[in-house]
Amino acid sequence: MLYRLLKQYLRPYTREIIIVVVLQTIGTIAALYLPSLNADIIDNGVIRGDTDYIIRIGSWMLLVSLVQAATTITAVYFGARTAMAFGRDVRSAIFHRVIEFSSREMARFGAPSLLTRNTNDVQQIQMLVLTTFTMLIAAPIMMVGGVFMALREDVGLAWLVAVTVLVLVVIIAFLVTRMLPGFRLMQRRLDTVNKVLREQITGIRVVRAFVREPIETERFGAANADLTNVSISVGRWMAAIFPAVMLVMNLSSVAVLWFGGLRVDAGAMQIGSLTAFLSYLLQILMAVMMATFMFMLLPRASVSADRIGEVLDTEPSVVPPIDGVTNLVRHGTLEFESVGFRYPGASHPVLSDLTFAAQPGQTTAVIGSTGAGKTTLVNLIPRLFDATDGRVLVDGVDVREIDPDTLWSKIGLVPQKVYLFSGTVASNLRYGKPEATEEEMWEALEIAQARDFVEAMPEGLDAPISQGGTNVSGGQRQRLAIARALIRRPEIYLFDDSFSALDVATDARLRHALADVTTDATVIIVAQRVATIIEADQIVVLENGGIVGLGTHAELVATCRPYAEIVDSQMAVEAS
Repeated sequence: MLYRLLKQYLRPYTREIIIVVVLQTIGTIAALYLPSLNADIIDNGVIRGDTDYIIRIGSWMLLVSLVQAATTITAVYFGARTAMAFGRDVRSAIFHRVIEFSSREMARFGAPSLLTRNTNDVQQIQMLVLTTFTMLIAAPIMMVGGVFMALREDVGLAWLVAVTVLVLVVIIAFLVTRMLPGFRLMQRRLDTVNKVLREQITGIRVVRAFVREPIETERFGAANADLTNVSISVGRWMAAIFPAVMLVMNLSSVAVLWFGGLRVDAGAMQIGSLTAFLSYLLQILMAVMMATFMFMLLPRASVSADRIGEVLDTEPSVVPPIDGVTNLVRHGTLEFESVGFRYPGASHPVLSDLTFAAQPGQTTAVIGSTGAGKTTLVNLIPRLFDATDGRVLVDGVDVREIDPDTLWSKIGLVPQKVYLFSGTVASNLRYGKPEATEEEMWEALEIAQARDFVEAMPEGLDAPISQGGTNVSGGQRQRLAIARALIRRPEIYLFDDSFSALDVATDARLRHALADVTTDATVIIVAQRVATIIEADQIVVLENGGIVGLGTHAELVATCRPYAEIVDSQMAVEAS
């Protein structure tokens, strides 16, 4: 998967990669040439006392050094820019894939894991790319060139190079194989920490209300300790790499000086050649050490690539039609034809054989016990899920055949779990209609019974809203969400238990105001309170995913036992 990601997302930067390779090659060749020039100065200049020769060759060395520095700096610049662009493109690909996911795929991965994959996992691969461009490209050139230049200086010490490189490779391979399982486990433990932390931050009010701080602290501590233990285990192996490499480099230097000194004493080797050979051996080992960075990053990057690939390879269960219908003749009609829905692998369907119709100018209410499938029914209309059986028709066309933008433009949705985005009241309302004027926003707020508390805010429409709307009450969030749906004047209104946080008086005023603006629209209301839906034109009663009653309030009280039981239970509660 790592190779596939690199191939796919580095292909647009082929020109920059070629530039990096060329510059790194020139810089590495220059670095390999310098020890040979130094040996030449020692043997032919210093020993003979030829000052002019030293100055001439030294000037050439200075020029070569400048070329090496310039090419290396430029290569690092292009390499870093390409690596950052690669990370940007991968993050963008993950984001665009995630926004295509239906609720089913979102539930499968979970928000914490998706966040980790789009940040930490991408960063791991990005660091691998950066290291490759800045170090690894030069490493094989330096290794091969270093071996060639070292043998050119003295063949008699070639065995030292072979032994040293072999020992170093064996040590690094041993350490890397011990790190790989730890990296995989560390990413999973990081997911767990993110999951626990996100839950605790989101549910901090519940934690404090039930005095669960000690329990949640212990829970986070356990997840954090698990991650720490794995990190320490991996860190021990990582910490052993560089001391091992330095030990091999120091021992090899001592060996070169020892055996090289014997050859110099025997007249088989010159002093300049000995210093050059030592420099080349250190360059070879440095190349191996640079490759070590690659070996340190490769296992973790490979794990991260697999996790990213899992997201990118997941096909959304809700797929837009290729040639979606954009011209709908009718306006606001909604039909369910033998609709059923079942989660993959589930033994029982959530919904089964739902058949009813809702017409413009009508209010259709959906009621039932908890788990009856009310929210799932509503989610089928805007295609947050796709029905596994039957058809959901909007304006006489299957929603699976309608262009998504056309479908969503007809729908105003107020979800069960209201979510407001960080910004202002105005910016949240403009999610419903980007070009909305202040007059339109105030009108929507007034209908939603939200104008009073928005006017009470010092900034009015420019009042700040925190992420999730946590700086306003639950009832205020619901009313702002209702205003957000109202402002676009859709043909179909979907209110999924959107009045539960409102008091009875506010609920009554809101429903009365809604009646005046939804006379030509289809209204679907999911509710728990009978008082909210008592005036609905038709009420759909759900039980165990099926329709057990369909009619007006009066009809259902007389003919539908489950509905009558709901009415009786709520009346008993109100009487008490």
